[in-house]
Amino acid sequence: MKLLLIEDNPTLSHWLARMLEQEAFALDAVQDGEAADQLLRTNRYDVVLLDLNLPRLSGKNVLRRLRQRGDATPVMILTASGSIDEKVELLGAGADDYLVKPFEVRELVARVKVMIRRQTASTANEVACGDLVFDIDTRQFALKGAPLNVTPRERSVLETLILRMGKTVSKAALMDSIFTHDDQPSEDALEIYVSRLRKKLDGSSAAIVTLRGLGYLLRKKDDVE
Repeated sequence: MKLLLIEDNPTLSHWLARMLEQEAFALDAVQDGEAADQLLRTNRYDVVLLDLNLPRLSGKNVLRRLRQRGDATPVMILTASGSIDEKVELLGAGADDYLVKPFEVRELVARVKVMIRRQTASTANEVACGDLVFDIDTRQFALKGAPLNVTPRERSVLETLILRMGKTVSKAALMDSIFTHDDQPSEDALEIYVSRLRKKLDGSSAAIVTLRGLGYLLRKKDDVE
């Protein structure tokens, strides 16, 4: 799962980034609204964490531009203001959630997971593809009832595929989900992660299917055959 953190306070941004990375989220972090707007035009994120008082472009305008482009990426507002009027205004402008500073990281992470769960076809904590089960709360995979051992990058690939199960995910979208802005995206690396996952899923009823020229698809083997 990949997040964009938009926060102009360097100390708070660094602290939040460290906490979220410890929760195994891939993370991009920027400190001004224009830089955030440019990233949102070219990258895909599962959730955006948006401060309001930003230099160059306000958080409200970042949100407005995002929604004007028809981008439905979930946005959580992070602000020191607890004003009901402001909350109503921002929710009306397209924000999905609102968290007042100071807050507990545990609550932030829990709310992020709820926002991600809303994007799946199921409202349950678990998403299953045959005997492969993903627990959204713990971010852990189980195969045939036993924990599936995956690396952080492998988990990011498999998370993206299972949360969009039954839909084709392009190579570009998969790379976007696992590489941050500071990384050097590599199709070769992505193919290695997919190959490793296929070996780990060997013998299961879940399969990663390659659709030539389109991308990858996670399906039950019964659906593939």
